[in-house]
Amino acid sequence: MVCLGNICRSPMAEAILRHKIQKLNINAEVDSCGFEAFHIGDSPDPRAQETLLKHGIPVGNIRSRLFKTSDFDNFDYIYVMDANNFADVSLMARNAADMQKVDFIRNIVHPRKNMEVSDPYYGGQEGFEKVFNELDEATEKICSILQA
Repeated sequence: MVCLGNICRSPMAEAILRHKIQKLNINAEVDSCGFEAFHIGDSPDPRAQETLLKHGIPVGNIRSRLFKTSDFDNFDYIYVMDANNFADVSLMARNAADMQKVDFIRNIVHPRKNMEVSDPYYGGQEGFEKVFNELDEATEKICSILQA
């Protein structure tokens, strides 16, 4: 899961998917990262944490980190939150095989639409709730694919 600062959208996606795969006993690893170094080592934004906890999703020990080229080797899927994240990941891809792993997370529900998960950082709590709903829908579909 990739977003800009790795404190709002991508850690929410990580927490939601991790919670679901644990409940469903799916053998998978989930992580999140970003491209902005300002938040390295930080916990998710308090509003993201509040939204997750409201929905019964534990935040755990998620900490912000930067995307690395080795993520292409370590993960089968790399889901981005918006077009800027897609461009950033694309610039680090070494080959077509790396790019085959990259997609907008909402494409899992709305194929080829490249719908973005809007960044709630500069808004209020309602933006985090909207992000939660979009990510909840996408991660539900990811779980159904992983179970198949």
